[in-house]
Amino acid sequence: MAIDYSEDHIKTLEWQEHIRIRPGMYIGKKGDGSSQDDGIYILLKEVIDNSIDEFAMGAGKKIEITIEDGNVSIRDYGRGIPLGKVLDVASKMNTGAKYDSKAFKKSVGLNGVGIKAVNALSEYFSVTSFREGKVKQVVFSKGILTEDTKETETKEPNGVLVQFRPDEETFTNYRYITEYVETMLRNYSYLNSGLSIYFNDHRFYSSNGLLDLLNENLAEGEAIYPIIHLKDEDIEIAITHGKSYGEEYFSFVNGQNTVQGGTHLQAFREGIVKGVRDHYGKNFDTSDIRASIIAAISIKVEEPVFESQTKTKLGSKNMSPDGVSVNKFVVDFVSTGIDNFLHKNLETAEILHKKILQSEKERKAISGIKKLAKERAKQVSLHNKKLRDCRVHYNQNHELSNETSIFITEGDSASGSITKSRDVQTQAVFSLKGKPLNSYGSTKEIVYKNEEFNLLQAALNIENGLDDLRYNNIIIATDADVDGMHIRLLLLTFFLQFFPELVKSGHVYILQTPLFRVRNKKETFYCYTEEERVNAIEKVGKNAEITRFKGLGEISPDEFKHFIDKNMRLEPVRMGKNESISSMLEFFMGKNTSERQDFIIDNLEVELETIE
Repeated sequence: MAIDYSEDHIKTLEWQEHIRIRPGMYIGKKGDGSSQDDGIYILLKEVIDNSIDEFAMGAGKKIEITIEDGNVSIRDYGRGIPLGKVLDVASKMNTGAKYDSKAFKKSVGLNGVGIKAVNALSEYFSVTSFREGKVKQVVFSKGILTEDTKETETKEPNGVLVQFRPDEETFTNYRYITEYVETMLRNYSYLNSGLSIYFNDHRFYSSNGLLDLLNENLAEGEAIYPIIHLKDEDIEIAITHGKSYGEEYFSFVNGQNTVQGGTHLQAFREGIVKGVRDHYGKNFDTSDIRASIIAAISIKVEEPVFESQTKTKLGSKNMSPDGVSVNKFVVDFVSTGIDNFLHKNLETAEILHKKILQSEKERKAISGIKKLAKERAKQVSLHNKKLRDCRVHYNQNHELSNETSIFITEGDSASGSITKSRDVQTQAVFSLKGKPLNSYGSTKEIVYKNEEFNLLQAALNIENGLDDLRYNNIIIATDADVDGMHIRLLLLTFFLQFFPELVKSGHVYILQTPLFRVRNKKETFYCYTEEERVNAIEKVGKNAEITRFKGLGEISPDEFKHFIDKNMRLEPVRMGKNESISSMLEFFMGKNTSERQDFIIDNLEVELETIE
C-alpha cells in the first residue's frame, strides 16, 4: 500500500531546531564528557577557535577561560565583534567574517556554523562584545533569543565574552574532565607561540611550539635521540623515536587538532620515509623507518576543507587557491629537512640507523609467524567465533562513526547479555575465553603466536597502526571483582605494550557496571557505589527491593539496556603527563612485589558484603 505524500509532509525547520534534532552533524557524538571528542568539548573548542583566529590576525594576546559546575566562560581581547552584527553572528547561519579572506586568511572556522551550534545546544548562551568603548550583549536559551541589550558605554578593553551552559536534554549527566580541557589548551598554546591562555587561574604558554609539545608528551628518557625540530612560514614539524611499539602523531591544521589525520598527515609520514631513504641511500621498509616514531606536524592552509563539521580530518588537496598540492608541499619540506638535518647531526643519524636495523631484524624474525597466524585466523572464522560485529565502523565516513564501540567481555554469559541488548548499528562485542596471557616483557611475536591476541588485533584492525581502527571506543567490560580486575590489567598491559597509541589517543575505557539495583513498584535506581545505594534507599523508602550484582553475567539483557545506552558510564583510561609506559608496566606487571603490595594496601577499598 502506498504511503500518502502531500504538502503537509514538507517541513522547514528553524536553524536551532535543525541543530537540536541533528546535533551529530555539527558536533559529532554527544557523549557525557568521558571521551575527549564528546560534544561538550566541541562546544568549547568552537568558541575558543574564534578567539584563536583573533590572535592569529594580531589582535589580543590573552584568553581567559573558566569552567565551574558546567558553566563555561571564555573572554578574549581581540577586536570585538562589530556591535551591529552581534545578534547575527550568534544566531544567523552562514554569518561570519571568515568568508572575507582579508579579515581571516588562514582560520579554522569557515562555514559560519560553529558558534550557532553552541547557541542551539546550550540552555544558557550569551555573547558580549566590547568594542571601542561600547558594549552590547545578546542572550539565548536553546537558540531562542531571550535578551538583546542596547549599546552602552564601557571601560572594558576590546574583545568578546562568551558564556554558556550545555543543555542537559542533549548532554545527559555531562562533566568536563579537567585533563581533557588542559590538553586542548596546551595544544592551542604550542601552536600559537606568544599567546597566554588562562584556565581556572593556570597559565598555558609556549615559546618553542611543537618542540615543547613533544617534550611535554615524552616521559623522561623515552626519546632515543634529541628531537628534530624544523619550521617555516606555513609548516612546523617535530620528530623523534621512542622505545615503545607503534607510531604516535600529533597533527594540526590552522591550529585545529586533526585527531583523525588527513591529507597532511599522510604526506608527513611519506616525507619522513623519503627523507630517511634519501639520506642513507637505502630502500628501508616503511614500517621499519616509522616504528616507535613520535612526531608532530602543523600546517597552515587557505580555505581548508575538512571531512566533517568537527574538523578532525583534513580533506584539502591544495595548500592554497593557487593550487599548490598539500602532498607535494609537505613531502618536499619534510624529506629535504630530514636529509639536511641528519647530514649536520651525525650522532643522531647513527642512532636512527641502528633503530631502523633493529626494527628490520624483529620484523623479519616474526614474518613467518605472522603468515601462519593469518592462515589460522581464517580457519577459525574470526567473525563467527569471537566477534559480534556492528554495521558502522570508525574508519568509515559516516555520521555515527564516532559513536562506534566494541565491548571486550569475559565469558559467554556476559557477552551474551551485552550482545542481546546492544545497538547493532554502532556496538560490537568481542568475547574472551578467560584470562588473557600476561604479555609483559614479550616482543610483538606473542601477538601472532597467541590466538586470542591475534584475533583481537584483527578485530580492531590495528596491525598496521590506527589509520583503519574500526571502533572509536574500546570498552573493557569485566566484572568488578578480583578476577575481573586482573583481566582488565592484563588487557591494559597488552595495549600499552604493543599499541600504546590506543591509550594515548583516548580510545580505551572501562565499563562501569552497577553494583546494586534499588527499586519499588514505581521507581528503579542502578547504583554504582555504596553512597548511591544509600541515597537510592532514601528516595525509594523502607520497602525497597535491593539486588546485589556480582557479575555481568547475572545482569539480564533487558537490564543491560538501561546502562549501555545514552546513560552508559565509561571511565577513560588516561595516562598522566610524563608517565612512562615502561615504568607503569614494570610496577604493575614486573617483579617488584613489595612495592606493589604496599600500593595495594594503601589503596585498598573495603566493600561491605552485607546490606542492612
